[in-house]
Amino acid sequence: MNLFDLSLQLNGFPIKKARAVLKAVQQQNDNEFKAYIEQEKRNIVSYHLKHNPFYKNLSKTATIEDWNSIPVMTKSDLQQPLEQRLSNGFSKSNVYINKTSGSSGDPFVFAKDKFSHALTWAVIQNRFGWFGLDFNKSKQARFYGIPLDKKGYYKERFKDWLGHRYRFSVFDLSDGAFENCLKKFKTSSFDYINGYTSSIVQFAKFLERKQLVLNTVCPSLKACIVTSEMLFEDDKTLIETQFGVPVINEYGASELDLIAFENKNNQWQVNSETLFVEILDEENNILPNGNEGRIVITSLYNKAHPFIRYDIGDIGILSKESTAKTPILKQLIGRTNDIAILPSGKKAAGLTFYYITKSIIEDDGNVKEFIIEQLQPDTFKVIYVSKTILSAKKEAIIKVEMETYLEKGLHIIFERQDVLNRTKSGKLKQFSSFVKHNT
Repeated sequence: MNLFDLSLQLNGFPIKKARAVLKAVQQQNDNEFKAYIEQEKRNIVSYHLKHNPFYKNLSKTATIEDWNSIPVMTKSDLQQPLEQRLSNGFSKSNVYINKTSGSSGDPFVFAKDKFSHALTWAVIQNRFGWFGLDFNKSKQARFYGIPLDKKGYYKERFKDWLGHRYRFSVFDLSDGAFENCLKKFKTSSFDYINGYTSSIVQFAKFLERKQLVLNTVCPSLKACIVTSEMLFEDDKTLIETQFGVPVINEYGASELDLIAFENKNNQWQVNSETLFVEILDEENNILPNGNEGRIVITSLYNKAHPFIRYDIGDIGILSKESTAKTPILKQLIGRTNDIAILPSGKKAAGLTFYYITKSIIEDDGNVKEFIIEQLQPDTFKVIYVSKTILSAKKEAIIKVEMETYLEKGLHIIFERQDVLNRTKSGKLKQFSSFVKHNT
């Protein structure tokens, strides 16, 4: 029995219809697809201008024929009661409701109509299918957070059962916990791993210390899909080496859809079937492919709640080789709120610090993981978990490298901890700035 599909159908999400619509869209040729995108953009804007008072008020100067007249929505626009943002005919009782993680600093509750949510799952199933993975049959080893309250805990465990998943906690990344994970892999026929990047990297490091390759103890393993956190190239190499399977990079947002998924050519293929993705500059001008800018996304099917020219808060680049049907995300640089402004006024993506420090701090295997915080414009704290404290020589090298790549006069503080703080969902935020500034 296809329990996963059945659970969607029983909850009112028409997955069969969604798959049929997705298939029809994918079968269009390039010219038909361009026309499809333009038509769906007009349709969704027209729908919300007619049926959604919140959006009509937000878009007073919008005209359907001029895409540039459509305002860019931000997360702060949506921080008001959900009932005030729903389209006519929709209520909390007939939509899918969830909330964003809050990793951007602007959490909010959102809604999708049930067909739109079914389309989300149809796209996810389609992408996983590229690698021979089937939600109704393939067994997943899941490295995710889980609610700690009794009701939430058992609800997620039941959903895991329906989805052929076994969940490993990301709140305990000790060697003892990983020994138990390894025992489960030895006795289970997992087809793939899916979960937060940082937790999976730590499991790979554990296997490296034990000089074990995972698919030698779990031969059924075919792939590893990482999500929600930045994947660095050396970490990808480590995972592929210690798991013995390819690593697939996923990029999504709960309020929207699967945004991009790594294809078999190692390209981050953007979801063009249900989303329209643009790269904009700071003045909301559309940038040509190949240029770095803000990622702005339109959900083409969500009639319950508008996400039209929605600034997701990320910075990225679309490849020059992108087409309307097959856009390629060349690079995901980071979040707009992960920008560090230095004393000189120079801006640097927060992950710049992480990149610089990572190659030095982890070279001898002492440091398990670390995060960086900006406390003042010129002051940064490196918080790390390690076997032994960093030597004065190592600290000095890191300081020199940071000043070489960024600017002179920075103060770098080092703090060793037993465990790093994660969000309630179990995600690890690699860079945080506590300096208030306008970006």
